[in-house]
Amino acid sequence: MKKYTKSDILEMAKKEKVSYVRLQFSDILGNIKAVEISVSQLPDALDNKIIFDGSSIEGFVRIKEADMFLHPDFSTWMILSFEDNTHGTVARLICDVYTSYGKPFQGDPRYILKKQIKALNDAGIASFDCGFEPEFFLFKLDENGNPTVDPVDNGSYFDLSPIDGAEYVRRDIALELEKLGFVISTAHHEVAPGQEEVNFRFATVLEACDNVQTFKQVVKFIARKHGYYATFMPKPIAGINGSGMHTNCSMSDAEGTNVFFDPKDPMKLSLVCRKFITGIIKHARGMTAITNPTVNSYKRLIPGYEAPCYVCWSDANRSSMIRIPSQRGQATRAELRHVDGTSNPYLALAVIIAAGLDGIQNLKDDELVPPVYDNIFALTRQQREAQGIPNLPENLKDALKEAQNDPLIYKTLGEHAFTKFVEAKSIEWDEFRCLVTEWELKKYLSR
Repeated sequence: MKKYTKSDILEMAKKEKVSYVRLQFSDILGNIKAVEISVSQLPDALDNKIIFDGSSIEGFVRIKEADMFLHPDFSTWMILSFEDNTHGTVARLICDVYTSYGKPFQGDPRYILKKQIKALNDAGIASFDCGFEPEFFLFKLDENGNPTVDPVDNGSYFDLSPIDGAEYVRRDIALELEKLGFVISTAHHEVAPGQEEVNFRFATVLEACDNVQTFKQVVKFIARKHGYYATFMPKPIAGINGSGMHTNCSMSDAEGTNVFFDPKDPMKLSLVCRKFITGIIKHARGMTAITNPTVNSYKRLIPGYEAPCYVCWSDANRSSMIRIPSQRGQATRAELRHVDGTSNPYLALAVIIAAGLDGIQNLKDDELVPPVYDNIFALTRQQREAQGIPNLPENLKDALKEAQNDPLIYKTLGEHAFTKFVEAKSIEWDEFRCLVTEWELKKYLSR
């Protein structure tokens, strides 16, 4: 994470001929919002003097509390090289949201994550590192420029051109991200037609969440530039694999040592790691509304398409919700495979950290959940229940109920954000359940 001062940013803005600055933040649903200013206002912005109307933002405040202040995080200064710079360079700063009383806004997702980072630090964990693996689809546009669900190709896992029809789009995305300072680890075609994955190096959790928001912007922009539409929707097409956002987590102490690794353990996993995993499993059903927050999210979490449906962990089983990749030492990590790209990354990581920390601090050694080595998809419900393996919620309504029944989720989000989130998602569920779908018409109309 870069350490810039106010004078550094003003000097860089002058050197790069910046004419336009976006002050970005995220609403409670994870949508990126921005207040745009000319470079002449940048000094005021860096002094936290820019105000916006919070009453118009999802999950923010009431009309009488509308004035909100943006406090830029100087480390997030970035020249947006992918933007049209015909009339001058465009830059951005990611901001924290404050009230008119000078206090952090309780409904700001970034602040909610920061509180959990502090809780980790207070517990003796110096750093929580995170690496996202976001998957997305590339679809063609129709003659009016609207997105279709017609994939750009019929490729599959690791295919190359000409079967992979979007190799050059994926390459341009990777190259553009590198211009912005991302270190790209891998980029490849995924299992489904038109499905892509671009992975970048892990970072500390707050920076990682900032990065994935930037990543989504770049992907959508470059796709549109090539005449396609990119979507992180978990299951846009029935009958093929959906898109997830596997979330790799590890923790380090003050010396930078990975505390998930224990060379003396048969699995090379520390007690801290096992308690973290058990904490996630304990709260998995409650956190799913946050990590999988849309009606469509639950169309992905079904058997048969490599997405996890059941709450368990393993170091060798890709059907498990939590997988421990084979690398050990400093690379030891837990991969949470149920998270998807429609989640607000700040809120998702806040509940993941809170659940893991609850396990570390409050679970006894004899409460640890053992790993599962069976193919869980091949087990019957009775066999799963006999092994104590619950399923994830099957729809958004059930997920919201589970969240409301888990005090840790309420405590982590806080009263304001939790209430606003549940309200918004309950409306979303009601809108969906009132619809008459094409499937229903085909199934029942002629009976």
